[in-house]
Formats: sequence, structure tokens, C-alpha cells
Amino acid sequence: MSLHKAESEWWRDSQESILPKDETVIEQTQFVKLGRCQWWFMVALNIFFLIVGQAAAVLLGRFYYDQGGNSKWMATLVQTAAFPVLLIPLYFIPSSKDPSTSSGPPSIKVLALIYFALGVLLACDNMLYSVGLLYLSASTYSLICATQLAFNAVFSYFINSQKFTVLILNSVIIVSFSAALIAVSDDSSGPAGVSKWKHILGFICTLGASAIYSLLLSLMQLTFQKVLKKETFSVVLEMQIYTALVASCAATVGLFASGEWRTLHGEMEKFGEGRVSYVMTLVWTAVAWQVCSVGVVGLIFVVSSLFSNVISTLSLAVTPIAAVIIFHDKMDGVKIIAMLLAIWGFATYIYQNYLDDSKVRRRQTGVRESHNDSSA
Repeated sequence: MSLHKAESEWWRDSQESILPKDETVIEQTQFVKLGRCQWWFMVALNIFFLIVGQAAAVLLGRFYYDQGGNSKWMATLVQTAAFPVLLIPLYFIPSSKDPSTSSGPPSIKVLALIYFALGVLLACDNMLYSVGLLYLSASTYSLICATQLAFNAVFSYFINSQKFTVLILNSVIIVSFSAALIAVSDDSSGPAGVSKWKHILGFICTLGASAIYSLLLSLMQLTFQKVLKKETFSVVLEMQIYTALVASCAATVGLFASGEWRTLHGEMEKFGEGRVSYVMTLVWTAVAWQVCSVGVVGLIFVVSSLFSNVISTLSLAVTPIAAVIIFHDKMDGVKIIAMLLAIWGFATYIYQNYLDDSKVRRRQTGVRESHNDSSA
């Protein structure tokens, strides 16, 4: 009995130390009953979904281009088109109906406007990612995407009032140096037929997409704090679903407005691995992105949104290694140094969060001790 009580207290303490103090109350009714092993299993499972889903989606996207695919709008659409997959966890893990705030919920018009704006921004972000992946190798693309960690620190400072410590500043500078190395290097392992100017365009688009993605995360966090005023499982998942719906509609409009839909049949006929492979590549790319989304949402709910974003950045280090194995991308000295710098920047960012969590833990321990003294 005492062992079970101690385990429950450890789980509660670990949750309190991991969750940021400035975030609103996160509903964890479904997970409070879990013990330490079950909680770590949920964390590990969601990390697996995020890393494998993101790496698979990037590699399949590169495979689509390598085999003859050329529709940027189709590559944009598949990043969100499989959003109905998110209805499965929403159905099996429903949230409690208990209100978490004293104020009433925001109006439908306000929510619709927010979801529409975020969805359009997401569609623009996906389009930039598609252009970047078209003109860059998978390894180069992933290393540039790691700059989202630096952009996240900057946007979090101005939008979410996150503290800008020396370690975070160090992380921003190191990751920026990593991206600069990629920018000035000659990507000899890049896609065939890509000129130097298209390589530069791919770099700019990928860098811009990383900035927009970080801005999107900060705006979502601001919406949770100021508008929704809660971050329950259902609310987080609904935001993912509705923004993906808007982004998919925007990408579909772009596909038809640009006239690229007329070339899809020809793409399928000329696809290097055949028509069936063409369809399956698009389908599994869409599924992989939503598996990644399940991991992102799961980590936001089980741990925190900050932890989810950091793991998302960590997964970008897996993709260059996978690209070397699968596509035989050239991993020259510049890329290796850039990857080591990105990992260094990631490590300092994680260490800062560890210090913040330790400070929160010590504060909570002091509060409990003072409460016990006053009770005695």
C-alpha cells in the first residue's frame, strides 16, 4: 500500500515538474490513474510515433520527387489530407466534461476565425516545405529544418513571454551557425538537374517554412492560454483536425487553381516505380504525417507542448542518417559538422529546460515542507 502511494506521489511530482508553470491547467483525468511504467510507456510510444512518422514522411516526400513526381501542391496536400486519422484517438480517449475554467467557452465565430487563420498559415508553411524538399536532398532539408528550434525560442520570447537565458541564446546562435554552414556549402548530393539558384530557393523556402512553423506553434500556444484557456486532449486534437481541414481545402484550391491537377495523370503514368507505387507513395506519405501528428498531440497532452516541440526537432537529426542509408545521400564534412552543431544546440536547449524543471521541483518541495510544518 505504501509502495503504491509512493509511486503515485512520484508520478504527480514528475508531472508537476515537467509542465510549464505559465501554461493553463491541462486535463489529465485519463492518465492520473497510470503508474510510473504506464506513463513512461505513453511518453515513449508518442516519441516513437513522432520520430518515425516525421522521418518516414520526409523520406517518402523525397522519393516522390526522385521518381518523377513534380506537383508541389500535391506534396502540400498530402501533409494534411489524412487528418481524419486523428478522429481515432479522439474517439477512443475522450476528455472529461468537467470545465477547467470559470469563464465560458469562446464563441463559434471566434474559434472559426482562429482555425481558419491558423489553417491558411499551415497551408503556406506546407507549401514552402514542399518547395524546399523539391530542390534539396533529404539530409540537407532536415538539417535546415532544425532551425525551427532557434525560431521557436525567438517567437516564444515575444509572443509567449518565455525567458531568454544564456543557454537558450547559445542554442539559437549554434543552430544558426549550423544553418549557415548548409547555406554556403555546395549540396553535391542534391537532386539531379537542380541549379545553384534553385538550391538557394530551396534553402530560403525551407528556412522560411521553419520560421512559420515555429510562429504557428507560438500562436497555437497563445490561443490555448488566452482564448481557449485550457489544453485538454480534445481541445488540442480538435485544433489539429480543424486547422488541417482548412489547410487541406487551401491546398486543394491551389492544386486546381494552378492547373497542376491536369499533370497528375501523366505523373502517375511516368512514375519510376509504376502507377501503384505512385498512389501508395502519396497515401503513405499522408498517413506518415498524421502518425507524426498523433505523436505531437500525444506529447502535448501527456507531457507538455514545449517537450513535444523539442522532440520534434530531435527527430530531424534521425532523417539525415536515414537518408544516407536509403537514398545514399552524401554526408560530407560540412553536413556532419552542421549536424553536430544542431545536436549541441538541442542539448543546451534541453539543459535549460532541465534547470527550469529542477527549479519548479525545488519550489514545490519547499511549499509542501512549509505546509507540513504549519500543519504540525
